[in-house]
Amino acid sequence: MPARIFQRPKNAMQSGQALLGQWILEFAPAEARKPDPLMGWSGSGDTQAQVQLKFDSADAAKAYAEKHGISATIHATPPRRLKLQAYADNFK
Repeated sequence: MPARIFQRPKNAMQSGQALLGQWILEFAPAEARKPDPLMGWSGSGDTQAQVQLKFDSADAAKAYAEKHGISATIHATPPRRLKLQAYADNFK
């Protein structure tokens, strides 16, 4: 059962830094989603897609995956670039 390990991205709508240090182990979907014949909502019988495990570091997440025989890939977080700009720059 493959999984991916990634760091929680910053919410673009908020300036807070809470929970940015968490690393998440998320399982890949085992079967495709299909529409429900009655309601039309998409879903599947795969319950592993609902599981997200949170860790304090990437090493802890990788150790957990190796201990339980999960083939996991680590997705590195791209560096954040701040664009510092003054309000007066809008009128130049």
